[in-house]
Amino acid sequence: MTKDMKPVHIVGAGMAGSEAAWQLAQTGVPVILHEMRPVVKTDAHQTDGFAELVCSNSFRSDDHETNAVGLLHEEMRRAGSLIMAAANVAKVPAGSALAVDRDIFSQYVTKALSGHPLVTVERGEVADLPPADWDNVIIATGPLTSEALGKAIADFTGGEELAFFDAIAPIVHRDSIDMSICWYQSRYDKVGTGGEGEGGSGKDYINCPMTRDQYESFVRALIDGEKTDFREWEKNTPYFEGCLPIEVMADRGLETLRFGPMKPVGLTNAHAPDVKPYAIIQLRQDNALGTLYNMVGFQTKLKHGEQTRIFRMIPGLENAEFARLGGLHRNTFLNSPRLLDPLMRLKADMRLRFAGQVTGVEGYVESASMGLLAGRFAAAERKGQVAVPPPRTTALGALLAHITGDANAETFQPMNVNFGLFPPVDLPRDENGRTPRGKLKTPSRKKAHSARALADLAQWLDPARQAAE
Repeated sequence: MTKDMKPVHIVGAGMAGSEAAWQLAQTGVPVILHEMRPVVKTDAHQTDGFAELVCSNSFRSDDHETNAVGLLHEEMRRAGSLIMAAANVAKVPAGSALAVDRDIFSQYVTKALSGHPLVTVERGEVADLPPADWDNVIIATGPLTSEALGKAIADFTGGEELAFFDAIAPIVHRDSIDMSICWYQSRYDKVGTGGEGEGGSGKDYINCPMTRDQYESFVRALIDGEKTDFREWEKNTPYFEGCLPIEVMADRGLETLRFGPMKPVGLTNAHAPDVKPYAIIQLRQDNALGTLYNMVGFQTKLKHGEQTRIFRMIPGLENAEFARLGGLHRNTFLNSPRLLDPLMRLKADMRLRFAGQVTGVEGYVESASMGLLAGRFAAAERKGQVAVPPPRTTALGALLAHITGDANAETFQPMNVNFGLFPPVDLPRDENGRTPRGKLKTPSRKKAHSARALADLAQWLDPARQAAE
């Protein structure tokens, strides 16, 4: 059957496209994976590898019991995710978060797909809507959809496409950080899943302390620093609130950063335990060797020369050498609640299915998860089966439902997975029939969400049980 089966075409080999290709191939459906790099380059990518991470190297929390993105990790693992398998191989110390060596990660995904007998890779740009003989297509071009394809999609959908800016944080060489000023410590000494960092267990981050005077001077420099000029067509593009440039946050108020990425809580200066820093900058390990650290929350649109000057104002980074400076790129996404059906197909042309950040999800894992679903839906269709969305009680189902109908199309904005997207859950009761209250209520609710989700996911993943019901 596989030999004579018509292939599914996937446009884009990023997080979503790579995951979709893997899900299809693993079920016996042939795939033609189209990737324009290196024939056509982007402003953010540096390699031609699949699933290249262009912003942070973090997949955020890996706690599946009390964190929605951690639950999404676990659901994807149980669904045979290539992205999560690669993350497991490439993970680096990051406290309670799951972070990866971006080179090892991309190499793993590229090798797995390039070596799969049912995956054919074609390099080159798909510059228009797919031709009519591509009867089953997944468009997973992500935030950096090529200008030509983006225009074709916008023209076809009636101009319903939206856009925002996504900013990239700088990466610093570890040996250029002054550890007589900085110290290793995870916030609240939390031990993570990525093994021990260079500093030891619970010490996965490097911390740079600031006094009040240093902090206020730094904030002024961020606000006054020369910024990247926008192109004419970019000027009215809104930022995504979950990934604001550091200088945009600084401009919202003097204390904003101290309650955001520079909050000084849960940390004690190893060099001066009795002196509480007024603000703290954290750097997270970025590669398996521990030679590179990225500046947490420091996405920026400052010009490169300004970045070097201003970031070297940070205590401990006076002589910092940067492996990569920050940047800014435009992120394009569809008004999915209006345009897509519950199986992620374009209502105006049902042979076209969209996946990843172009659908309006935000985050690496969320993007890959939509690729996982798109691949499974496309595989079912190709085999003449009925594609069934995951239950809304799961992280996969809650996120899918949000972008394909639950969200208000008039105010639709990119969304990370969170428990607010899930249907209400009954809290567990004690032997006296009482539900948790006060401080116990929130973690109990999250654990209840997670337990219900994994139970419902198991049923969705079991075709025999589905058929019986």
